[in-house]
Amino acid sequence: MHRLFLFGFGLVLTACSAIQYNLPPVASETDGERRAGKFIWHDLISDDPAGTEAFYGELFGWEFRSLELLGASYWVISLDGKPIAGMVDQSGLAAQRDISQWMSVLSVADPDVAVTIVREEGGQVLREPVSIGDRGTIAVFADAQGAHFATLTTVTGDPVDEELLPPEGAFLWHELWTADVVDAADFYARLGNLDTSAGDSEGVAGADAIEYRLLRSGKLTRGGIRSLPQDDMPSLWMPYLRVETLARLELLLARVPALGGEVLVSAVARPAGGHVAVIAGPSGAPVALQTWGNDQPLIEDI
Repeated sequence: MHRLFLFGFGLVLTACSAIQYNLPPVASETDGERRAGKFIWHDLISDDPAGTEAFYGELFGWEFRSLELLGASYWVISLDGKPIAGMVDQSGLAAQRDISQWMSVLSVADPDVAVTIVREEGGQVLREPVSIGDRGTIAVFADAQGAHFATLTTVTGDPVDEELLPPEGAFLWHELWTADVVDAADFYARLGNLDTSAGDSEGVAGADAIEYRLLRSGKLTRGGIRSLPQDDMPSLWMPYLRVETLARLELLLARVPALGGEVLVSAVARPAGGHVAVIAGPSGAPVALQTWGNDQPLIEDI
């Protein structure tokens, strides 16, 4: 298994320095509503921004727009003209080791309440809530099992819930791999005002059936929680990118090494549908690729 799956994230992560930046909203068009418990953004912390841009640009056609910020480097990542994520240059962060990783960002109604919940539930506040201008107020945490995530309270509202599948190369699903499924489910249910339901799945490497929980907001499913594929992994939030077909997934996996990335887990079938693989770009940050055809329902509706 890849080194990023093996080393612990036992460090103090300052995702935002003392300087307060003005970042654009996560969505250009909203209805003004906040959707607590929904993952509304993704930031990639990279120790190789140039290599990362080339990798994802070639693999999925992502476009990177650099923002002029005082003392920091940040890029907005778009697909087909729609912003889907951001990239942070690790060299501008106060980190004592390589912390390249994808940071999934959860919507919360009140950042101070989120801080209280995290502390009461045994997690860590890695960055106190801070304003980042037009985007809103962000905070960075680790849950009680050590998985990193961020929360955002937007200024202009969260992205609306889509009625159509995202395009290939966009974010399809969010899954927590954790050492304690029940405790984590209770924690995120409280943090995001979500409901939980149980289900069965299989290990990413095609192992035996494992315990699985779904996080729901009404009829919409916001994410999944599963036990760790192997005991010596750290807990982490794994974002999933959509790929339309298995043939397309195999083609993408074949290109990954030549583009400077690594295939961490080859494609395997999932009981819920489709196939999944795990790759890492040049920075080493893992991300899953999930096949989901146009004839399948939104994963949020399962």
